[in-house]
Amino acid sequence: MSSCALEVRAAVVEEKGGPFRMRTVRLQAPRTDEVLVRIVATGVCQTDAHVRDQERPTPLPVILGHEGAGIVEAVGSAVRDVAPGDHVALSFPSCGRCSACRKGAPANCAEGYRLSFDACRPDGSSAYPDGVHGHFFGQSSFARFALASERNTVRIAEDMRLELAGPLGCGLQTGAGAVLNSLRVRPGESLAVFGTGSVGLASVMAAKVAGAATVVAVDVFDTRLALAAELGATHTVNARTEDVADQLRQIQLGGFDYVLEITGRPQLLALAVELLAPMGVAGLVAGVPAGTTAAINMRSLLVGGRMVRGIVQGDSVPQLFIPKLVELYRAGRFPIDRLVRTYAFADINQAFEDVTQGIVVKPVLVMGE
Repeated sequence: MSSCALEVRAAVVEEKGGPFRMRTVRLQAPRTDEVLVRIVATGVCQTDAHVRDQERPTPLPVILGHEGAGIVEAVGSAVRDVAPGDHVALSFPSCGRCSACRKGAPANCAEGYRLSFDACRPDGSSAYPDGVHGHFFGQSSFARFALASERNTVRIAEDMRLELAGPLGCGLQTGAGAVLNSLRVRPGESLAVFGTGSVGLASVMAAKVAGAATVVAVDVFDTRLALAAELGATHTVNARTEDVADQLRQIQLGGFDYVLEITGRPQLLALAVELLAPMGVAGLVAGVPAGTTAAINMRSLLVGGRMVRGIVQGDSVPQLFIPKLVELYRAGRFPIDRLVRTYAFADINQAFEDVTQGIVVKPVLVMGE
């Protein structure tokens, strides 16, 4: 590929809480360790909204997007795992050098937050020469082309629909991985899921795959709860109209083996602990602002050996877990398509509005020609 910068159509956030605006930006050619991907489709995730609204301090103007899927256009000379023409899903970045990465736990990379949210290359430079920030989550996939690294680029089968593959890179990987990798739910066990957006519904589907006997979905949208029941939830609770604690205690008298808190509400993390059976685990999956605290009853943790743990990206190794989810989808056991609604790239602002209103679970932007 030529060393000249490529002109790329991108959706750019220019001010706090502002709309995505379509701009043409320049993107430099990949360095030796980088991968240039022609984005075919990309998922919309709540984390993008958090950064748009500056709940997490990423510099503006910026190209967001971190659930990209597409076709490799070019690779740097040091890249070995993917080649031009490969179909790929893009996932989260990691350094490959810290203790977590060396233990095979890149989701807990010591540099992961910086690599995801600082909107620059690992060395602080940028491939965008015109003042716009990129490299968000090591990709910035709200654009027709994205630069990624070998570590966050996952080759997938060519017959896998790319509009379904994109969300596997973050939201669906996070929910399914929380159940299958982090908690390792076993047949016959019980799970409650607080929040049934794409992450929560992926958790419900994964719990069915794992053989959980009791799976309770909690939300405020009846449409999402109905979908959760179709996808594997044995019970549903509407937190707007029902007493969540009372209903869950009636459903599982001895407490739950696991509770996943995906809403980011501190009071629900505290409730999750209270609903655990002895030796149960409450998993915090939601991204929350820095300094957020929850008033957890310490005695409830102490008596019964209960546990609270944070879960990032479902403790996944993307190159291993994303292909596993693809195979589950092919087998009809992880029906991603039930969650997805596609939007033209130009309709990005409508996609964000629809997910906020609960109209759609997982919006996916399709780039078109």
